[in-house]
Amino acid sequence: MWRSHCGGCGGVAVVDVEESLWWMWRSHCGGCLCENMTDSEKAAVIRPSLSEAQVVELVGRLYGLKVSKVKPLPSYIDQNFHVLVCETQEGGNHGKSYVLKVLNTDNSQDADLVEVQTRVMMFLNQKGFPTATPITTIDGKIMSLEMISCGEEYKNCMVRLLTYLPGTNLLGIPADPQILYKIGRTLAQINKALTEFKHPNIESLRRDSDDWNLLNIHQLHKYLFAVKNTSDRQIVEQIIQQFMKKILPNINNFHKSIIHGDFSHTNILVQPLHSSADCSKAAGHMQQELEISGILDFGEMACGYYVYDVAICIMYLTLDREDPLHVGGHILAGFESVIPLTLQERDALYLLVLCRFSQSLVFGTYNFLHYPDNEEYLLTTSRTGWKHLRQLWELGKEAVEKVWFETAKSYLTL
Repeated sequence: MWRSHCGGCGGVAVVDVEESLWWMWRSHCGGCLCENMTDSEKAAVIRPSLSEAQVVELVGRLYGLKVSKVKPLPSYIDQNFHVLVCETQEGGNHGKSYVLKVLNTDNSQDADLVEVQTRVMMFLNQKGFPTATPITTIDGKIMSLEMISCGEEYKNCMVRLLTYLPGTNLLGIPADPQILYKIGRTLAQINKALTEFKHPNIESLRRDSDDWNLLNIHQLHKYLFAVKNTSDRQIVEQIIQQFMKKILPNINNFHKSIIHGDFSHTNILVQPLHSSADCSKAAGHMQQELEISGILDFGEMACGYYVYDVAICIMYLTLDREDPLHVGGHILAGFESVIPLTLQERDALYLLVLCRFSQSLVFGTYNFLHYPDNEEYLLTTSRTGWKHLRQLWELGKEAVEKVWFETAKSYLTL
């Protein structure tokens, strides 16, 4: 049995997982698919809208730093800025470059969760992973709740100043099998390291009601009205039904873990492993070998399952690839070199990848309706995502798994 509710009308349904979710939602929402939600319910999350001048004031007041330059950075529904400070600062020896992260109004309400996410970044940095660490405020805090401009009004938003990490994200960069393998392996190493993480507020990571939790794939019905293509909506509906039938009954057999939750092409920074001089001497190398130089955005970190992180990573790294079908095999091989998946987890991987595709595409389309000025970032997945989702869906589980598993198996003979 499965209990769910509609965020639009508040109806509650208890259904057998064999039933079609379409009929579950029609019976309790009057067929509305939540199109009757009010504007306030649809836009419950408010994105901050700080100006560059306000960033200068905020950094000076909270951190005692004199800002020389501010550059906006891409973000989903938060606001990020690359902040350069003057070389000579009074009261401390600071580096020149930072990232100011201003969280949206929804995430800012959970201070315990934001603190745990920040402490995880610090923990992983101490373990040798390239994660950012917070700069403390003048009064010694790692984060601060501030009244921030959000359009025509001011709202409480959580603010953090983080160290700046070098490198370029993978969006639009050719990712060869070598770096894909490294990404899968690094993800598994992070999952493994986080088994040692302790914190008094660790329970805040149990984000059972979060829309991005793959367990809540059924909640996409609240947002599907934003997808105008009937065929695409039908594919998403069928994926939801398949999850309820085939994944949900076996969910307790998966290995639980603290997961990153968004190990994507925009949250992984890379740079050449060797200097330009070294590369010029390496005759015959058509492409520089890359290393992971930064791991960003722990905002979706949660208590979940190893296989969730693998599926999420495969989905995002599939985008903009010349050979998208083989991506999953390289990432899987890297991950399983550290943490082998069980047969049941492997069996769920294909459908979980489709679930994250559905979430990213539907949420991106929906949020674009409210933040059209952020089109470039919100519709990143949509540029090639619908094409990839249709391809994977049409090929089917058996054909896709054959490519992934044979690619991963090939690493065992190297």
